[in-house]
Amino acid sequence: MSRILIIFIIALSFAGCAIGPDYLRPRIDTPTAFKYEPAETARTANTEWWKQFCDPVLDQFITEALLNNKDVKIAAARVEQAAGILMTTRSSLFPQLSYNGAGSQQRLSITNSVPAQSDNPYTSLQALGGATWEIDLWGRIRRLTEAARADVLASEEARRGVVLSLVAEVASSYIKLRALDEQLVIAKRTLVTYSESVKLFELQYKYGQVSLMVVEQARSQYETAAVTIPQIENQIVLLENAVSILLGRNPGTIPRGKQLQELAMPAIPAGLPSELLERRPDILQAEQNLIAANAQIGAAKALYFPSISLTGAFGGSSTNLSDLFRGPSNTWNYGGSFIGPIFTAGNIEGQVRGAEAGQRAALLTYEQTIQKAFADVENALISSRKLGEQLSAEQKRVTSYKEYARLARLQYTGGYAPYLNVLYAEAQLFPSELSVVQTRGSNLIAIVNVYKAMGGGWITEAEKQTWPAAKAID
Repeated sequence: MSRILIIFIIALSFAGCAIGPDYLRPRIDTPTAFKYEPAETARTANTEWWKQFCDPVLDQFITEALLNNKDVKIAAARVEQAAGILMTTRSSLFPQLSYNGAGSQQRLSITNSVPAQSDNPYTSLQALGGATWEIDLWGRIRRLTEAARADVLASEEARRGVVLSLVAEVASSYIKLRALDEQLVIAKRTLVTYSESVKLFELQYKYGQVSLMVVEQARSQYETAAVTIPQIENQIVLLENAVSILLGRNPGTIPRGKQLQELAMPAIPAGLPSELLERRPDILQAEQNLIAANAQIGAAKALYFPSISLTGAFGGSSTNLSDLFRGPSNTWNYGGSFIGPIFTAGNIEGQVRGAEAGQRAALLTYEQTIQKAFADVENALISSRKLGEQLSAEQKRVTSYKEYARLARLQYTGGYAPYLNVLYAEAQLFPSELSVVQTRGSNLIAIVNVYKAMGGGWITEAEKQTWPAAKAID
């Protein structure tokens, strides 16, 4: 017993040691500020930014998506799966208790030499409680536990990333849908106008006031608008189905809220590049993957050292059930064992090399993820700025084309210019009207992308509306 106690004391003395490198966050060269951040920003990165659009239907869609979206539920199940693996891995740090019992009755052959005092047949009963414990002297199990815990945290950040992408995707898709709705209104209104022109010129041609060329020119305008309508209607149905899937519904039509031009423009959130390291789920996920890969190096290196285990059992063994738990029937045993490698033909070395290479890959992925995050923010900020400028210019262009078309028609009616001038003016006006709507939608989506790129505490607010995930992390 004293020897077992000595081994136990030695095990405790090594409990704080673990083979392999401890994790230190890599130094990252972060910009001091975003290059294209506007002068006026607002501290809104941690609020439910989608409510700034002031559209209750959009708010309802995002709530419904967070509750019912299948990707969010899949991500939550993966967190629970990783937590289960952590629980299994960590359990090896502690003694494993078990029990077993056995009973049998046997008759020996009479022709064999059977002691006179032995019953034949005879009964054998046994009940034992056992314990086993692998002493983690070199920290292999602790490193595996560290890696498993990092995997849980990484899967949790992956779930947060799904929430981030889902909210942004629902908002962007809804804005695209409202832009298509407005483009469809413009196309149908234009088609009615062109239809009236065709009827007028057909009547004038009947009485010899215009040539057939003018009629066909007017009809070509009409057909141009007519072709556009089914294209837009097709895009609307496809987008409605996509939004329905995001909401966790079967494909179908969805209700509408405010019109595109009625949506309020959210403020640009303020933020520093260094803050991305603490709030972007993909960066935090990449760091947890790096922590896990770093821990795997220690777990692999620990295989070079012997594995030490303690075992013990206590119970009773008897031929009578009434005597099974009495003193004379007691039985016990205890012992220890160790096993270590001598020659593995590169097995362990290969695992160590693989773990070290995995750590280098995880480090490069972490650094690359950060660089992409900086680029995402810069791209979103410059897109927001330039799309705003583009929208202003396109609105002025539409105003000019409307005036141009009006004057061209007056000149044609007065006999001062051919109808070709009217055709050209209206041919420029129609796509310009469609373009300004598309740019207005893209400008709003650029704001959505800014919030998506910057991350922020709003993800936590959105998470409160999702299904709860497993929280089995110490």
